[in-house]
Amino acid sequence: MFEQQKIGLVLEGGGMRGTFTSGVLDFFMDKGVSFPYGVGVSAGACNGVSYVSHQRGRAKFSNIDLLEKYDYIGLHHLWKQHSILDMDMLYHQFTEHILPFSYADYFRNPMRFEMVTTNCLTGEACYLEEKADPRRLIDIVKASASLPYVCPIMYVDNLPMLDGGIVDSIPVERAISQGYQTNVVVLTRNKGYRKHEGGIKIPPFIYRKYPQLRTVLNRRAELYNKQLDLVDRLEREGKVWVIRPERPLNVKRMEKDTTKLTALYNEGYACARLMWERQGW
Repeated sequence: MFEQQKIGLVLEGGGMRGTFTSGVLDFFMDKGVSFPYGVGVSAGACNGVSYVSHQRGRAKFSNIDLLEKYDYIGLHHLWKQHSILDMDMLYHQFTEHILPFSYADYFRNPMRFEMVTTNCLTGEACYLEEKADPRRLIDIVKASASLPYVCPIMYVDNLPMLDGGIVDSIPVERAISQGYQTNVVVLTRNKGYRKHEGGIKIPPFIYRKYPQLRTVLNRRAELYNKQLDLVDRLEREGKVWVIRPERPLNVKRMEKDTTKLTALYNEGYACARLMWERQGW
């Protein structure tokens, strides 16, 4: 739908708050909405790959049904996998057996889809895409969604990577740099939300081998708030269409209440429908 207009798609992360995004993307698939380019961060990357592979409902199943059945979030996973998430369930059992990811459809789709990671050595954002190698694609998704402190550092192309949201939570500037001056931006926080900039410093023993990573982690709230300011300005200028929750969320980053998550999915679907009707798409 937006290919000829050269409109991009930007997907914020937010952990389980990304269930809102899965509702938005399912609405897009129901309406046959497609984009020539997209960029996703963390949960936005996870949701985005199922959108590119045209697997309607797959992200919702992962965020709600799979969680309800297998309880893949919890400190008990730290003992075996050094992660608060059951990585084996999410990236092996689910991807290959429970509801297999359609690599063929993903690679066949002409849409470019970049996923944001943070290079632990440089503290800079990396924008990675893959349309041929299944293993590298999954490695990128895992790295983009590897939350600091509670998930292990992942490696892509032999480089240590973590969650892209550390440095570029809302990569609208990246989309613009790729030639997409107008974008649909899906956020997982309500309008007016800002992170508290309390100047909290991480202890010196955490990520001591990666001083640049420590620097950007300490500036995370500041960087995020600046991006929200940018999105608000671009929205006023008519350069982005923003789909976001209507009210402050009562859903935590690592939320396990599937009733709340189902309501958030439904809100995402409804907000996308409302934007569709308002814009006359």
